[in-house]
Amino acid sequence: MIDTLLFIIALVFVASCHLVELTRCLMMYQQNSYRNERYMKWLSTSGDTTSIPRLIALVLFFLSISVFGNDRLTYVSIPLFAAIMGIKMATKRYKKPLVWTARAIRLYAVAVILSGLLVWAASFVIDIVVATLLVYCLSHVVIMATGIILLPIDKLINLRYINDARRRLKSMPELKIVGITGSYGKTSTKHYLHRILSEQYDTLMTPGSFNTTLGVVRTVREYLKPYNEVFIVEMGAKQPGDIKEICDLVHPTIGIVTAVGPQHLESFKTIERVQATKFELVDALPADGVAVVNNDFEKIADRPVDTTKCLRYAINNEDAGYRAEKIVYSPAGTTFEVVGDGWHLALHTKLLGECNVSDLLAAIVTAHVMGVPDAKIISAVAAIEPVEHRLSVKKTPSGIIILDDAFNSNPIGSRMALEVLGSMTSGKRIVITPGMIELGEQQYDLNCQLGQHIDKNVDVAIVVGQYNREAILAGITDGGRLKAEQILVADSFAEAQQLLATVVASGDIVLYENDLPDTFK
Repeated sequence: MIDTLLFIIALVFVASCHLVELTRCLMMYQQNSYRNERYMKWLSTSGDTTSIPRLIALVLFFLSISVFGNDRLTYVSIPLFAAIMGIKMATKRYKKPLVWTARAIRLYAVAVILSGLLVWAASFVIDIVVATLLVYCLSHVVIMATGIILLPIDKLINLRYINDARRRLKSMPELKIVGITGSYGKTSTKHYLHRILSEQYDTLMTPGSFNTTLGVVRTVREYLKPYNEVFIVEMGAKQPGDIKEICDLVHPTIGIVTAVGPQHLESFKTIERVQATKFELVDALPADGVAVVNNDFEKIADRPVDTTKCLRYAINNEDAGYRAEKIVYSPAGTTFEVVGDGWHLALHTKLLGECNVSDLLAAIVTAHVMGVPDAKIISAVAAIEPVEHRLSVKKTPSGIIILDDAFNSNPIGSRMALEVLGSMTSGKRIVITPGMIELGEQQYDLNCQLGQHIDKNVDVAIVVGQYNREAILAGITDGGRLKAEQILVADSFAEAQQLLATVVASGDIVLYENDLPDTFK
């Protein structure tokens, strides 16, 4: 009777632990775009497959089949481990938790069924409790196998949604569609353009980071209304062909390319492939369309465009047709002038940083081309609020100024954010950063350069995590301005906040530069 009770308890506990572990695996699978190759790469770099919990589980498994047998020790040790790990995993908070989309629910349900079948098959050879522990150890394999099993079904479902979106777009032939892409800056540009165009047109933009084909499809099916006049589509890319796929769906007539830089070099391998992918948007424009491209980037300036009208804008490139000049920053925001093609406009914005001015410039030129009057552009630009986590500014009740640039750091944007921080002199200038990611072979060098910019512009540096720590600290050391006591390291953002509390005071300025997701440590 006691053995039976222990068996039931052991089975319930280890099965529950596996279900919680499956949820965590699915969360990381989702963050890697449901792609096995990306998930496997994360597994290899994160050490998840050789983590302490998995190693303990494997030790228990081998001990169970070689030493414990079916003794009570098996039915005590395994559920004890399962209870500890289950509680730990279920109560842990993640920066980007699992989103229970229809696809995620489908994956989880099939993964549970597959797990049950594997346990059932293994139970013919080993004890069912031990078999469940083994499947727990292989939960990441179960998730990837489920992804493969469901791939044909997901493709059919996606095709039905895509065809429905095509039908809806075809029913609105007068809809003006603006595509926006770039290594960085596309989301901010989308928000700024939406605010300006809304002065003249009924405008819809893809929400949040809905910048994939399915994200655009969802926007069309759930948000697009018959009375919308302009649809702004943010276009992201993980691999060549991604932007072309979106263009084949929405058929933009205006395309903005905000940047071609080293972001996502880990996926694209070369800057030339990044350039070719971003210019899939320009290449998709009709002959009577308009391309608006940022000539401050070499790999945009050197790319000829002869298939459609091309307007080039810049802050630092004199050859561009439209330029932002006389840029002046102050605690109240930024003043600047737009000059080009015999056109001149003086503007004020609450936004800070050259990167924001550049993104605004793209939106302003596009709005001008689309017939928005100057007075409406001036009014809209003055009213634009900073996009959250993109160098937005706020002041705490204790008098500390926060520069929040935590959304997605890149080499250009991080340098500009640090220069804005460096220009402020009301108190100590403090930066908290884990560095930049997805930079391929340039990962170390570019984070080392980030460290050099930190050394030039801040009074206290708090480097978070271990992923880029060595490179950032090397760059700070190369600069040589900061002393050892001005350079702090933390293993997590929670620890960084504790360190910040020991050095910050009223009047200080704190820059949060990037916030890595749970896929990086």
